[in-house]
Amino acid sequence: MATTTPDTGVRSASAETGGSGAPMTHRQIMEALSGLLLGMFVAILSSTIVSNALPQIITDLGGGQSAYTWVVTASLLAMTATTPLWGKLADLFSKKLLVQIALVIYVAGSVVAGLSQSTGMLIACRVVQGVGVGGLTALSQVILAAMIAPRERGRYSGYLGAVFAVATVGGPLLGGVITDTEWLGWRWCFYVGVPFAIIALLVLQKTLKLPVVKREVKVDWAGAFFISAAVSLLLVWVTFAGDKYDWMSWQTAAMVGGSVLLGAVFVLVESRAAEPIIPLRLFRNRTITLASLASLFVGVAMFAGTVFFSQYFQLARNESPTMSGVLTIPMIAGLFVSSTVSGQVITKTGRWKAWLVSGGALAAGGLGLLGTIRYDTEYWHIALFMAVLGLGIGMMMQNLVLCTQNQVDPSDLGAASSTVAFFRSLGGAIGVSALGAIMAHRVTSYVKEGITALGPDAAKAMQQSGAGGGIPDMDTLPGPIRTVFESAYGHGVGDVFLYSAPFALLAFVVTLFIKEVALKSSTVTGDKK
Repeated sequence: MATTTPDTGVRSASAETGGSGAPMTHRQIMEALSGLLLGMFVAILSSTIVSNALPQIITDLGGGQSAYTWVVTASLLAMTATTPLWGKLADLFSKKLLVQIALVIYVAGSVVAGLSQSTGMLIACRVVQGVGVGGLTALSQVILAAMIAPRERGRYSGYLGAVFAVATVGGPLLGGVITDTEWLGWRWCFYVGVPFAIIALLVLQKTLKLPVVKREVKVDWAGAFFISAAVSLLLVWVTFAGDKYDWMSWQTAAMVGGSVLLGAVFVLVESRAAEPIIPLRLFRNRTITLASLASLFVGVAMFAGTVFFSQYFQLARNESPTMSGVLTIPMIAGLFVSSTVSGQVITKTGRWKAWLVSGGALAAGGLGLLGTIRYDTEYWHIALFMAVLGLGIGMMMQNLVLCTQNQVDPSDLGAASSTVAFFRSLGGAIGVSALGAIMAHRVTSYVKEGITALGPDAAKAMQQSGAGGGIPDMDTLPGPIRTVFESAYGHGVGDVFLYSAPFALLAFVVTLFIKEVALKSSTVTGDKK
């Protein structure tokens, strides 16, 4: 039974705080959320801190654009594939124990990633990090929903959004400073999150207490395997198509066909599983289906913005890693403002659809405007476009989860929350892979055009400089050739944003068909054992 605390008006389940049946006050909720928010900070930090360091990392480890993309995609892939599993485990086991396990996995992956001697080793470590981050991302939403009723959840979801914004802006800035600090170097980008994770582990042990409900458990390992295999094969195809083999080739047919087949087997397994990873019956609910679809498209827009800006500012505008982080602040400021304000307003009014629709329109508009940028575009134009994109993403990201949680039975809370997060991560992973492949192709094409225009002497000079393969070190290039590369990267990143805009537009269209249901004022919590 949900109750309302007299001092704060916070309505929550009768979550126990040390064995009593007293309802949680706002202060108790914030204490319980402190470790969770710190864990969420660590998860987002690990994804963003490498963004401005990546050009230097890939150069030092001798990788190219494909390796650049896969360092990001590997983490997203692992996060995507494991998010439904974490969500389902949260419906079966102790949420507190699970989030602590996720933190330990993250720490292990981070420590080894900092020791990487090749791009292959780094990518493997990013997979381990992604498994931990998937748990932290999914479980943060699940535990929040387990403690707080949907009507009041907007307020606390806003705090998650604020942490997301701080970690998103702090990550690139911190990564840039670490990379630019000679006595630290880029390896500390992986080490720096470890103390935060350990602190989060200790805080969670002390503050997070949920009531325990005993339940027989059975994990759908077959479902977890087939969904991971299907997503992995699809991403491998997207990454290498057009580079290692043609888009229309037998490799494409084999990988796409294999991915579809594995997906069909997954659906068959889920339809028969006693405790499915993703309960198919959830999709009978129109809101959950549409919110999942919108999250898929939002993921493309969200991760495109965080991944490719570092290449734009460092390679097209010759900025340092630190300044690259500073220059993306307008996007993060927009995200911070819209996520916190929308959360507060939704809590007061119980209405959320207008925020989703507005967010879709702003995200599509922001990406379309960013599609016009070139290496010499005035910064204030770019700042304005980034702010519009940030406002749109902030309005959609948390609220798509919120409207889904409002529609499900408490026993499906974990699965439903992680399903939306899964589709968002899937969109991001596919988007980063596909857009990275497109960018590599476009940059190569623009460089060839630019060098051809300069004449045969420029081609010889480029060969002598060793700029033909991988990501170039701009400081070593002759003046005219450097301008060609800067122009190519500026135009290439602009193309990436332009190709992302239709996905945000699709998210906007999908949200128009989501039926608004007033947020519930009660919830039932329970932790499984």
